[in-house]
Amino acid sequence: MNEFSYLFLVFLIASMVLKIWLNRRQIAHITKHRDEVPVDFIGKIDLKAHQKAADYTLEKTQLSTLSTIIGSALLILLTLGGLINFIVLQSQAMINHDLWSGVAIIMFVFILAHLVELPIQLYQTFNVEQKYGFNRSTLGQFIKDQGLQLGLMFLIGSPLLYALVWIMGAMGDYWWLYAWILTISFTFFMTWLLPTVIAPLFNTFTPLEDEQLKQRIQQLLERCGFNSKGVYVMDGSRRSGHGNAYFTGVGKNKRIVFYDTLLDSLNADEIEAVLAHELGHFKCKHINKQMLVSTLVTLVGFALLGWLNNQTWFFDGLGILQINNAVALLLFILVTPVFTTFLQPLSSHLQRKFEFEADAFASTMTKPEFLIQALVKLYRDNASTLTPDPIYSGFHHSHPPAGVRINHLKTLDSSA
Repeated sequence: MNEFSYLFLVFLIASMVLKIWLNRRQIAHITKHRDEVPVDFIGKIDLKAHQKAADYTLEKTQLSTLSTIIGSALLILLTLGGLINFIVLQSQAMINHDLWSGVAIIMFVFILAHLVELPIQLYQTFNVEQKYGFNRSTLGQFIKDQGLQLGLMFLIGSPLLYALVWIMGAMGDYWWLYAWILTISFTFFMTWLLPTVIAPLFNTFTPLEDEQLKQRIQQLLERCGFNSKGVYVMDGSRRSGHGNAYFTGVGKNKRIVFYDTLLDSLNADEIEAVLAHELGHFKCKHINKQMLVSTLVTLVGFALLGWLNNQTWFFDGLGILQINNAVALLLFILVTPVFTTFLQPLSSHLQRKFEFEADAFASTMTKPEFLIQALVKLYRDNASTLTPDPIYSGFHHSHPPAGVRINHLKTLDSSA
């Protein structure tokens, strides 16, 4: 062990303690307010629904604590515990090709991490989600989904990893720049491919059939200057009772997708308001801004990896005996989140700012009261807690707390 070993352990323990402390705050805050509906929601959400949301959130938060502890233990086992060294030796013994051996090392660790987390996913789906009436998936469907995810990881991830490891060894001192270009290009391609090729492997997407609603949506799209390949309904109810809506794709391949559960819950005015909010992200260029930030962060990340790849203390500090490009890439993917945990509030703050701006735009397209009504129904139907701990929420939530967001919309309504 060297100085970096101790630095790594300090940050790992600090990030784990921080996450557990935040979870404990969340649990205490929700428990304290469990027996009283917040003032802003009296008459809109009854006590029984409020308590259901509280209990549901408490159980999910407890699972999150367990996941954090298991994830931290696995990371120590992989690095300082020597498991990566063992995987490297086994891979090199079985695969007589440096590049494919490197790909196998990374893929095996990814699969191992997935399998370690699998029992928690099973418990979450068939105990917690089932208990609160959200799970509609069967064990067969769950297994099929897992198989599809692993299959796609092999089919899509393996060639990308092979190309990245090859670039690291063949493109000289500035390989990280070429690797960044490849990664960004691949990300854009996958975003373009997702709605028409990837997503249909998991769900069925059908064109919206309600002609009156479709006409209202089309008029809203025209007012906002948004071109789409269509409005689709996704059979989200096949797996879950949660409702949602989202945009997907880039360029001319953009789609608007509504969960069937959302359409069953909201009326036409509320659906239009939800869509207006999503269009607000488009009009305010939030998607472009997020992609720009992601692109720059990825560039900085690859530049940092390019430097670390030449620093033996980085590998020694993490207990690695055999240094190669694949292991460097794997270590960077595994270790970076340990040091960036404390930056989460910055990301959450930016995303919340975007949500407020999208709400403000929506209020110019539809009445704010319709969006308020839609949000209240979504909070109730999705069992979203109305009383999150402010500090926990500041770290983890990309959307403002329910009360804060509703009051913001009320100010928009009064100023209209």
